[in-house]
Parts: sequence; C-alpha cells; structure tokens
Amino acid sequence: MTWLLHYVDPLDLSFMAAVLTIASNPFLWNVAARWEHRICKLSSALRSPHLACYSPGGIIQLLSVLHSRCFTQAMLSQPKTEGLNNTTTYLLGLALLGVGTVSVLSSFFTLGFTGSFSGDYFRILKETRGTTFPFSILDNPRYWGSTANYLGWTLMHTSPTGLLLTVVVVLVYVVASL
Repeated sequence: MTWLLHYVDPLDLSFMAAVLTIASNPFLWNVAARWEHRICKLSSALRSPHLACYSPGGIIQLLSVLHSRCFTQAMLSQPKTEGLNNTTTYLLGLALLGVGTVSVLSSFFTLGFTGSFSGDYFRILKETRGTTFPFSILDNPRYWGSTANYLGWTLMHTSPTGLLLTVVVVLVYVVASL
C-alpha cells in the first residue's frame, strides 16, 4: 500500500474534493431519509410523499454527477502508473464498467425511482420486495455496481489515485448500508 502513496497526493484539492463528495452523498441521503421517516416534514410541506421523495432523489442524482466529476478530476490531476497501461487492463476496466452499469440500471428499473431513492422512508412501499435480477445476485446492486464503475474507470485511466478513491467508495458504501 505504501507504493500507492508515491502516486497520490492526499493534499491535492481535487483529491480532497473527491473524498468529500464520496463521503457526503450517502451521508446526506441517509440523514434526509431518516429525518423524513421520523417527522414527515418534507411530505407535509410538499403535501405529497412522492414529491418529497423526488426532491432529495433529484438532489442525490445531481450530487452523484458532481461526485463522479470530482473522482475523474482527481484521477486526471495525479500521476498514472505505467505498469497498468496495457490493452488487457483497459479491457478489464471496460468490462467492469459494463457490469457496473448493468447492475445499477437493472436495480433502478426493478425498484423504480421511489424504490431507488429511499421511498420506504417516505412511506412509499412496494407491494413486493425486489428479488429478481440483480437482487438475486447482490444485496446492494447499486452500491456494488457503482463501485465496479469506479474501479473500471480507474483501470481504464491506470490511476493509483482512482484505486485509492475506489477503496474510499467501498468503505463509505459499506458504512451506508449498515
């Protein structure tokens, strides 16, 4: 792991921005969802649990775009490793992007918007639990699919910084799913 620190400058502003956005997004959506579940302020203010769910869901989507942008900027601003710069690594990264995208999109299509964005905290319940693909394979397909996307993107860019940030993504998602 010490070899990684030769490539990564943790004091780089783009690296710090990436860590901040990676950590803040799941934290914010968990806080907002639990707050709503306890006191229903957003549902009351908007007079609809669906609108109340769509509002933070839309913000989460925008923050995800920012999170991905910061991740990419941090990778591009720091050195690459030439040891991974080959066709096999690039194709493995591309395959991980494909698997991750299928996992994220199929879970979204299975759950719908409100199911994907904490609708249960807004008292929007599905009649059945999602047990079809990808839930038949993974417990948290959006988290693991997103992680596969970041790892794939990292491999395609041969970025030690991306590798370290992917570890941060995993740690944050594991904590968020507790």
